[in-house]
Amino acid sequence: MDGKMLQQSLAVPGILRRNEVDTLQDFDRALRHITKVTDGRGHNIEPGIHIFPLYYPHSVNPGLSRPTNVSKHTMRATHSRPQSYPVLVALLLLTLVLSGCADKPAKEKLEPTKPPPEKQQPAQPQGTSLTLPSSNYSAIFNSAEQSLAQFNWMQASVELEKLPKTGLSPNDSVYLAYLQARISYVRGDQQGALSQLERLDTPGINPALRYRVLSFKHYILDMQGDSLACAQLADQLLRIAPGDTAAAWKRSVWRNLEKTDAEQLSAALSSTGDTQWRGWLDLALISRDSTVALPGQLTRWRTEHPGHPAAKALPGGLNFVLDQNSQRGKVALLLPLSGELGRAGKAVLNGFLAAYYEERGAGGSVSELIVIDLDKSPSASSAYQEAVRQGVSMVVGPLSKEALADMATQLERPVPILALNRIDQILPASGSALVQLSLAPEDDAVSIADLAVGAGARRALIISPGGDWGSKVEPVLRERWTTLGGTIAGSVTYTTYDDYSSSVTSLLALDASEQRASELRNVLVTDIDFAPRRRQDADVIFLLSRNGTEARSMKPLLAFHYAGDIPVYALSSIYSGVPDERNQDLNGIILAETPWLLGANPGLRVTLAAGDLGSDSLTQLNALGADAFMVQSEFTRLQSGADAVFRGNTGLLTMDPNLTIKRELPAATFDGGALKPL
Repeated sequence: MDGKMLQQSLAVPGILRRNEVDTLQDFDRALRHITKVTDGRGHNIEPGIHIFPLYYPHSVNPGLSRPTNVSKHTMRATHSRPQSYPVLVALLLLTLVLSGCADKPAKEKLEPTKPPPEKQQPAQPQGTSLTLPSSNYSAIFNSAEQSLAQFNWMQASVELEKLPKTGLSPNDSVYLAYLQARISYVRGDQQGALSQLERLDTPGINPALRYRVLSFKHYILDMQGDSLACAQLADQLLRIAPGDTAAAWKRSVWRNLEKTDAEQLSAALSSTGDTQWRGWLDLALISRDSTVALPGQLTRWRTEHPGHPAAKALPGGLNFVLDQNSQRGKVALLLPLSGELGRAGKAVLNGFLAAYYEERGAGGSVSELIVIDLDKSPSASSAYQEAVRQGVSMVVGPLSKEALADMATQLERPVPILALNRIDQILPASGSALVQLSLAPEDDAVSIADLAVGAGARRALIISPGGDWGSKVEPVLRERWTTLGGTIAGSVTYTTYDDYSSSVTSLLALDASEQRASELRNVLVTDIDFAPRRRQDADVIFLLSRNGTEARSMKPLLAFHYAGDIPVYALSSIYSGVPDERNQDLNGIILAETPWLLGANPGLRVTLAAGDLGSDSLTQLNALGADAFMVQSEFTRLQSGADAVFRGNTGLLTMDPNLTIKRELPAATFDGGALKPL
């Protein structure tokens, strides 16, 4: 699909969250990497990445001198009597033993089992034609569309003023109202836009116009975070969508169902009589079952819903759950455990092992695990080679950017790598894939931009720290914000505590207000009562602080300087995960936060706490470790490319064309000093 066809199919140009045309080409290029995950040890990923044609809106060195010391854990799946997971985890961490084993990699090939034969699917309807009805005013409409593609609502309004006030055909009237709804949205009037669209969805409306109306309504609901309503509307659009857009709508249904909590899904299932929608809801609930029971449940669901849009190729990469072979190979964890990053490495390891034992305790098939302390290895590359010599089928790690950069320079990659950090450049290498999973703050920046636009904000002020953190996060936020149609009224950078007040004063233009008052006093040659007046051209503030200390200083300053009424959005970095009375100063801030800190996976968090294996302020690294276990366990699901979705502890996980796993984070706020989901 070329760019022109993409815009025609969407009919909402200019509101895309990412460039999906580029994504088509990027995923195709990425295939040569992901298809080479096969290394003869059971990670066969064949070409099969499904490209979305239209999905809119919404991208400390280890020691270098000592020989490698390998700590080996043999974790074979057993069916012995139940054990205490915290005790097992603690014992495992206490019994790291040196292993100089350098066995050759295993040669046996673990072929995935094939799913049962599928029933013949009925022919799908061709869907709605996207050809607009003819109009005498097509030039005016096209000009307004082009202006809206640039978020220029004023010019679009001027163009539409050229239309006659009376005598428009029914189709022209609908098209005009649709464009006026888009103007309302660009201006930040979300509810006004939705109300206008609701009035347009009436019997007899031209199918191509109705498709545009519903598509735009879906976009608004998605940006607002109304995931259940968004999924239901995507299901309706799937029934009328042109064939080349069906895969994108199917993907949208599933992504939004994955974002919906189980209670909402159950309530919706009990209250609907729509067979197709019930099938979606049932499948979404099944997907949250234990990995042990999941294959059987998926097989049962497909038998009961042979003609369902999700039956032929299960969404989210679930087809590959059916293909999983119960036999597991070895997995190597490459982490810093004894040096400067030792606490961080142990936090990741604890989360990984807690998830490992939870899976094993439920009767799941788990791999033999080898743990290598990177602080006792000459380099990350040498540790990787040692893992390969020991016959592993996958490597998880490293954790630092420096170690990942070293590992990424290898010209050959015999086994796939699930890295736990993110770097910009991965050198092409023959062999298996290198997938990056991390807690990158860039994902937070994208999430808060989405949240703010979804809440109706359009004009932003940005406060960011100087140094590497600010230079890394601020451009990502800026790009995302402007891509979504937002404008930046001003920005400021601070470096030290002494800069905080002056930075806020400058950003809010209070110094200019003071200057005007001083000039007026000089003109009148008398003293006057004066209250500074902040700038009025912003409706959101992005506070990109590195930690809670900075944010707790900045937030009260905003209120003191007359900006307490402007919504403030921040990164998850401002909350360490440890309750603190001082967080009263963060009240009202909206942040993108990891599901782990909002109550996700309570059983796993209890296991860590009971074993005294939680890592205090490093609790998010526990979540990263748990997600690393989940992704490596279901690594073949990544074969589905853009379709792959994981309900992670660190966010909703999807993979981009560069094999980087991105996190979409939910919204939270501070109320009474406590973190609460929104």
